[in-house]
Amino acid sequence: MNQVAPTQKSKNTKLRPSDRRQARKKAKINNKGIYLRAIKDAFIKLNPIAAIKNPVMFVVWIGTLITLAVTIDPDLFGPTQQRNPQLFNGILTGILFFTVWFANFAEAVAEGRGKAQADALRSTQAETIAKKLASEGSISEVPSTSLRQGDNVYIVAGDIIPADGEVIMGVASVDESAITGESAPVLKESGSDVASSVTGGTRIISDELIIRVTADPGKGFIDRMITLVEGAERSKTPNEVALTVLLAVLSLIFLFVVATLPAFAYYVQSPISIPVLIALLVALIPTTIGGLLSAIGIAGMDRVAQYNVIATSGRAVEACGDVNTLVLDKTGTITLGNRLAEEFIPINGHSMQEVAYIALIASIFDDTPEGKSIVRLAERLGARLDFDPSRASAVEFSAKTRMSGTNLANGREVRKGAVGAIQGFVRSRNGRETPELDTAYQRVSQQGGTPLAVCLDQEIYGVIYLKDIVKPGIRERFAQLRRMGVRTVMLTGDNHITASVIAQEAGVDDFIAEATPEDKISVIQKEQAEGKLVAMTGDGTNDAPALAQANVGVAMNTGTQAAKEAANMVDLDSDPTKLIDIVSIGKQLLITRGALTTFSIANDIAKYFAIIPVIFAAANLQSLNIMNLTSTNSAVLSALIYNALIIPALIPLALKGVKFRPLTANQLLKRNILIYGLGGLIAPFIAIKIIDLLITAVGLA
Repeated sequence: MNQVAPTQKSKNTKLRPSDRRQARKKAKINNKGIYLRAIKDAFIKLNPIAAIKNPVMFVVWIGTLITLAVTIDPDLFGPTQQRNPQLFNGILTGILFFTVWFANFAEAVAEGRGKAQADALRSTQAETIAKKLASEGSISEVPSTSLRQGDNVYIVAGDIIPADGEVIMGVASVDESAITGESAPVLKESGSDVASSVTGGTRIISDELIIRVTADPGKGFIDRMITLVEGAERSKTPNEVALTVLLAVLSLIFLFVVATLPAFAYYVQSPISIPVLIALLVALIPTTIGGLLSAIGIAGMDRVAQYNVIATSGRAVEACGDVNTLVLDKTGTITLGNRLAEEFIPINGHSMQEVAYIALIASIFDDTPEGKSIVRLAERLGARLDFDPSRASAVEFSAKTRMSGTNLANGREVRKGAVGAIQGFVRSRNGRETPELDTAYQRVSQQGGTPLAVCLDQEIYGVIYLKDIVKPGIRERFAQLRRMGVRTVMLTGDNHITASVIAQEAGVDDFIAEATPEDKISVIQKEQAEGKLVAMTGDGTNDAPALAQANVGVAMNTGTQAAKEAANMVDLDSDPTKLIDIVSIGKQLLITRGALTTFSIANDIAKYFAIIPVIFAAANLQSLNIMNLTSTNSAVLSALIYNALIIPALIPLALKGVKFRPLTANQLLKRNILIYGLGGLIAPFIAIKIIDLLITAVGLA
């Protein structure tokens, strides 16, 4: 293929102030559109077929229809003794209607955020003209929709990347804000594990690239994201189903309780009308959590999406909250990622220049960041090739051999790799071992680095010191997970000494050194056999079985298609550390659901003690009216108005989530009871009393 001449770099890659103002304006328009769409969708969800999916709110909806009928005909269920019953029943009907509508609105807002994200992604899919490269190097302009997997495309600064692909030539800055939301450009280059993948719809803003298309039209990453984010049918998670059943049972119990009250009221000569009974039932059933339950689940997936992670289902997000064990790779997760050559250590009487020369030969075909750093260090020390590389052949690295290198034209073999692997290679060729190798090995390992031995045929020349740096703050994050009861296990292909140094510095609970791909799935199965839920990250094809086995599998966007299909989450930023954030979001989802459930039940208790004494005032129970509410009508209306208004008041909390704190289950329970339990008891008394005074002031009591 002919290499295309480089273009001039773009000098201005930053957002101008006018661009920022335009982005803020667009965000406001989008928010406004979400709420307008939610208002319309809230009415659509009043359809009985849709309403019956939420048993608690369906009871309220049935009650609304009954009170509407009684408003039209106050004597429908017999003569009424109420003063101006149509006005009271009409107000009651309106309050019940808005209670149902507010619950629908909460769910519609949560769904609208996902649809808005899908619309934003869809806007990046406009058809573009692609510069397709032919095998002889000629360029032809074709529609992006005509590209197929395996096609090569040439793109320059200012072009929209026409399809998902892999960089095979060039280095350039790419604006991925349409996908990740991050305005800072990302450097893309060939031969990099984390920076060679590009996504269709993003824009190249400097230099030039040649990419190989990896997805056919309609099967790109944005297409899959839209399908996942916009999913019209959201299946409920197991915890959601269990809580829905519990709320339905509680509603049924309160229905039986309310059904028995007329007989008791007749006995104490304090008759209760049908509308008041319905109001009492609605006040007692857990409408707050019933109205917000779906919104909490949808918002959990949305919060994951805000971290640039696409979840295939709410089940995966919820499972994150129950995770007991995190299985993490060392490189790129616990350490900064690309290990760089720091030093050459000569042994067996060889000089530094000889080690640099052999290391250079062993790495000339290694396009990984580690390999490139070895080449740079060797050249800095004066090493130069004295043969034609095109006459040599590359030996690719494999997890089985744990080494790579170069076969020269004269039949000589140069290798670099794990110390144990190189020792085995040398022994197989009747080479000799030396204590100096063990000394160099120990020195590098004890510093937390990775030692690689280099050899020519049966002679070991020295050790390469690859420096690993633990990510700042990672120890504190693992400590937070430990306080939440989450155990961390580090997997690494490094030797035991290096692994133990890194594990101690990072603060992980356990580690497995010299790990193979098979070890990953073994660790997961062992943990699951003990009844634990396991999460892990991966990006390679050999990670796919382990990702499928894990309860939560997070694949990197830069990973292979097999890894993405096996996982139930995909990280757009390809940051393995994101797994820690995802676990926190999952736990926040469960905490939010628990907090609002506690608040809702506490509300019901408070409303019970506010309404019942007033209803039975004629039976000399007025002394129990501790709130001194004006009348039965006033108490009922006050309780129901509060019951309706508390749902929209809690929508922001349901969507944003309760602030996450790394606490144990017992600590979280105590905190929920103290804040949301006690708050749920006190808030209704204060609010109902204020509403009662207002109702009395306007003459509705």
